[in-house]
Amino acid sequence: MTRKFFGTDGIRGLTNTMPMTAEMALRIGQAAGAHFLRGDHRHRVVIGKDTRLSGYMMETALIAGFTSVGMDVVMVGPVPTPAVALLTHSMRADLGVMISASHNKFVDNGIKLFGPDGFKLSDEDEAAIEALLEKAPRLVPAAEIGRSKKIEDARGRYIHAAKLTFPPELTLSGLRIVIDCANGAAYQVAPSALWELGAEVEAIGVSPNGVNINDQCGSTDTALLRRTVVESGADLGLALDGDADRLIVVDEKGEEVDGDQLMALIASSWHRRGQLKGGGIVATVMSNLGLERFLEGEGLSLERTKVGDRYVLETMRTKGYNVGGEQSGHIILTDHARTGDGLVAALQVLACLVRSGERASELLNLFDPLPQRLENVRFEGGAPLGNAAVQAAIADAEARLAGRGRLVIRKSGTEPLIRVMAEGEDESLVDEVIDTICAAVKAA
Repeated sequence: MTRKFFGTDGIRGLTNTMPMTAEMALRIGQAAGAHFLRGDHRHRVVIGKDTRLSGYMMETALIAGFTSVGMDVVMVGPVPTPAVALLTHSMRADLGVMISASHNKFVDNGIKLFGPDGFKLSDEDEAAIEALLEKAPRLVPAAEIGRSKKIEDARGRYIHAAKLTFPPELTLSGLRIVIDCANGAAYQVAPSALWELGAEVEAIGVSPNGVNINDQCGSTDTALLRRTVVESGADLGLALDGDADRLIVVDEKGEEVDGDQLMALIASSWHRRGQLKGGGIVATVMSNLGLERFLEGEGLSLERTKVGDRYVLETMRTKGYNVGGEQSGHIILTDHARTGDGLVAALQVLACLVRSGERASELLNLFDPLPQRLENVRFEGGAPLGNAAVQAAIADAEARLAGRGRLVIRKSGTEPLIRVMAEGEDESLVDEVIDTICAAVKAA
């Protein structure tokens, strides 16, 4: 199903450039609002955002769109994406909206939509909304225009819900934790939740100014966190991204631990405690072969999907798994959340740490990953993957890796990038095929 505006995680782009303009946000509000107007009850949409400057503009435009088609708006301010999913369901809203470009810099923004159940929209719902974007909106009479209001307790509700996912018999007392909130949506809630559970907390990336979100901080740039953990003698560090739906961990030695290792830890721990459902986990084609081999050794399976946490979640819901995610740190735990939740995932990792009594470096490295390399090649237009020279380079690489590794080539669903990933037993071969394909893509 081809979608014009929706990518793998909502609609995203450079602010004040289509589709991330105030005009487009207005139209999205009208189209999404119209699509979810069902029945004769008073309809409601929950809108949250991260801390980027353009969030105010996009929020205002979305409010105008929703209210013009008769939907009331509840604004919850800067909160993590999983908080919007939670509040949409718990407040019996008809729709939820998160204004965020996740791990991207402040110049980008995005719109993520959640249905009444708190889950991200299906392809069918997104296609229906796109179809409505091409039509003139059906505006309501003046007396039926929606109202908007802001609630002040949204952060408290989310903190309470997140803390309930931590085993009640445990405490974080005695642990020193550094948390990097990426100057993003979790800058208040994440440090508060950890402190209330007993930890000694040092928070960085908690001074948002509208333009410093994900700027040399957060899950995509852990240099500051790694340095702070080592210098402060902390037990471990936690890095969230701009909307706090992903998690990267840093051990006490300053070494980064990715989503594959975190999924391995949570899955094996839950399996031993009889909590794991589905006999394994769900991850994407990007997850390391080392994870798959580790799970096999535990008697567990790994089901792979295409890239995008929404596809991971679809498979989890369809086939009955309760642990899934991505190497990048999106960890989905459906017993506790309706989307990836960096704070909730962190609390499960911390529960394992407390129970084990081990140091983070001993606990968090459960398998040796195969040599893997990912390169991103930016392009300005066209379809480089359709180029004959690129296709030939890919075919040659696949032949060379046959039986000894994997190759994954894809166009990003959120940025104008071609992502080239290879892994295998022979690191030099991995480097060779990556360099050859990237060169071909750049030439194209």
